Amino acid sequence: MAEVAAPRRLLFVSNGHGEDSIAAEIIRRLPAGLVVDAYPTLGDGLAFAGVCPVVGPRAKLASEGSRVVRGSVGRDLAGGGLATILPGLRFARTMRHAYDRIIVVGDMVGIFGCRLVGISGVVYLDVYKTGYGRLYSLLERRLIGRTAATVFSRSDRLATQLQADGVDARCAGNIMMDTISYGDYDVAARRRQPLAVALLPGSRQHTVENFALQMAALRLLPVVSRPDVFLAAAGGVDLETLATAAHLAFSPPASAEAGDAGTLADADLTVHVARGAAGNLMAAADVVLSQAGTATIQTLGLGRPVVSFTTPRDRPSRARAESALFGAARELVAPDPAMLAAALVRLLDDAGERARRGAIGRERIGGPGAITAIIEAIVAP
Repeated sequence: MAEVAAPRRLLFVSNGHGEDSIAAEIIRRLPAGLVVDAYPTLGDGLAFAGVCPVVGPRAKLASEGSRVVRGSVGRDLAGGGLATILPGLRFARTMRHAYDRIIVVGDMVGIFGCRLVGISGVVYLDVYKTGYGRLYSLLERRLIGRTAATVFSRSDRLATQLQADGVDARCAGNIMMDTISYGDYDVAARRRQPLAVALLPGSRQHTVENFALQMAALRLLPVVSRPDVFLAAAGGVDLETLATAAHLAFSPPASAEAGDAGTLADADLTVHVARGAAGNLMAAADVVLSQAGTATIQTLGLGRPVVSFTTPRDRPSRARAESALFGAARELVAPDPAMLAAALVRLLDDAGERARRGAIGRERIGGPGAITAIIEAIVAP
């Protein structure tokens, strides 16, 4: 009797909320017969709920892995970040021989960790570098070359740079556009006004503050011409806390839709809240107010103009790199409700300008299609 081969074991390593969501969507689309685990190195890993088992220790950092804010690395280390490194490395050593293939989704942190414990031959999905800002440094190229068997970059410039070093690097599209989160949520049924705005306040430590500022801007719009407002709430974000910060009242869901998270409202304004259905809101919005990371990129790729605000705590280098990529598709203003409201009104009043900026976003971000090539590389013998 022929011996039945054991199923292949895969491990996805990710380091952030957006990266978790990308990894989870790839896992959903993998062919049957594989044993898949996820190791979300930061946060609670809620994106993998109902998708696959979560393994390994998870760090709880003040920054939640975001490097948008100045001094975030130093604050993470001062707040006990060093204590999270050794447990992660110890687990990484145990996983070297437990899996047939390891897939790293994120930035260079995962590659560096793999290198430290002697893991090689990984499939690396670089969702961080865009090719519009800084390219790979010499050190990064060496680390990638010694750790990754296959790399999927977001631009031909990045892939070509690695190919010159003999790395199997490819640019097959923007994986972020393949992994937009759509869910059971009917936006059209909740529409009352000709135009709609979606709010993406983010998923990290400043989410509540961001949402309160976005709401302050919306309150400056004339009541008679206010658009419908929808909020994409990340997993783990407490809606009662958001309501309190923005002087709204939370009401639980009134429908049986899985994505319906209720409403936040006052006498003049109602915010419809969805979870796990950010794509529904992005696609239906005319303008998006966003402080998110991955979701901002996905919004622009869908052809929706974005208005964001920058703060003194933001790293200038990060803002410059994003602006180089986004161009006029995103308007960046000071963290002032009046300035945010003025930018919003300009776009809501000008359909031609919305279309112009939307076209820039689609061209700069790139389209879907990468996920097919990525899955082929992952499941290849």
